[in-house]
Amino acid sequence: MDYRVRSLAGAASGASKIDWAGTEMPVLKGIAERFAHEQPLAGVRISACLHVTAETANLMLTLAAGGAQIRLCASNPLSTQDDVAAALVAEHGIPVFAAHGETTLEYYADIDAALAHHPHITLDDGADLIAVLHTKRSDLLADVVGGLEETTTGVVRLRAMARDGMLRYPVIAVNDAMSQHLFDNRYGTGQSTLDGIMRATNILLAGKVFTIAGYGWCGRGIAMRARGMGARVLVTEVDPLRALEAVMDGFEVLPMDHAAPLSDIIVTATGQRDVVTSEHFAIAKNGCILANAGHFNLEISLPALEALASGKSRPRPNLEEYVLRDGRRLRLLAQGRLVNLAAAEGHPAAVMDMSFANQALCVEFLGAKGPKLEARVHEVPIEIDQQVARLKLAAMAVGIDVLTADQVAYATSWISGT
Repeated sequence: MDYRVRSLAGAASGASKIDWAGTEMPVLKGIAERFAHEQPLAGVRISACLHVTAETANLMLTLAAGGAQIRLCASNPLSTQDDVAAALVAEHGIPVFAAHGETTLEYYADIDAALAHHPHITLDDGADLIAVLHTKRSDLLADVVGGLEETTTGVVRLRAMARDGMLRYPVIAVNDAMSQHLFDNRYGTGQSTLDGIMRATNILLAGKVFTIAGYGWCGRGIAMRARGMGARVLVTEVDPLRALEAVMDGFEVLPMDHAAPLSDIIVTATGQRDVVTSEHFAIAKNGCILANAGHFNLEISLPALEALASGKSRPRPNLEEYVLRDGRRLRLLAQGRLVNLAAAEGHPAAVMDMSFANQALCVEFLGAKGPKLEARVHEVPIEIDQQVARLKLAAMAVGIDVLTADQVAYATSWISGT
């Protein structure tokens, strides 16, 4: 079998991680059981560019149970769990092309390898695989019936492609499903970002000034969790509505050039480039910790930081300390990449259960409906979104009410008034 992983030696450890994560993913498990019986993906070739984690492995096993032929590569050079990659290859026969710490050249070679079986459906986290398909491997587009994108950054890229008339097949924005961004982004990113910061630094958050750049769903979750740990939380924003929401949620909102001198920790979660730049490094508090929770390592200006530094050291794994010419020290986590995956293990499996349940059901939907869809970015069908929520509630033994016939009639009528 064609594959490229760091080593197969860790396969047993990876298998244990996959099984452990699976115990927290009952919705996906139920879908896998149905898929195994119905085989809705028989003969469907899938190329996936995702974070290679134990949770992702459970999605791959679910799709394989439905009959899909899968090739998986990483969507970030630092997010791969090498033992999980080994387990997928050695224990489950799924070709994986990923290694933690791979170079940019290796990263794109792995994307090419994941595309080698001419996919019908693509799964993406950041839209790198789709970008390669539309530029370097456009010869493969004729076979593709649809794709999925699971992150805000990727959806932004894809909408730009569609706007420019460049997107050649329909892509479902799984990230925008209510059961995704309300939970994955808010609770998953909120918890796992703090987990990454704590693992990389072992600092006490209580009493620290913690600045979060961006008050989208991820920023909201991070701010909420940081406040819960006792930090004084500041928010920076460019969107007046989000800034107003942050104020109403009880956070102090101010520009980054005002926040930088006060901050013990700055975390970016904007999806935009150059959020923390040389002007901010020049006035940043001595010892400030810099971390990124956005998809690409462009939010903290690394070239500017390198240019200002007279030296750097690595006092802890996933932490580089830059010494500036005036003697101040700035501490960068995980090379400015996704701190929750590069310095920790990403979202808890219970959160990814909903995200990957959406993906599995959307893959099934594309297999049936993809050829009929327009080449643009599509929302997750509301029926799938609600089905995932119902399944998750059932797994949690939570019951909800059902509208009566009279209530349904009232809700869909214009006649009743005062």
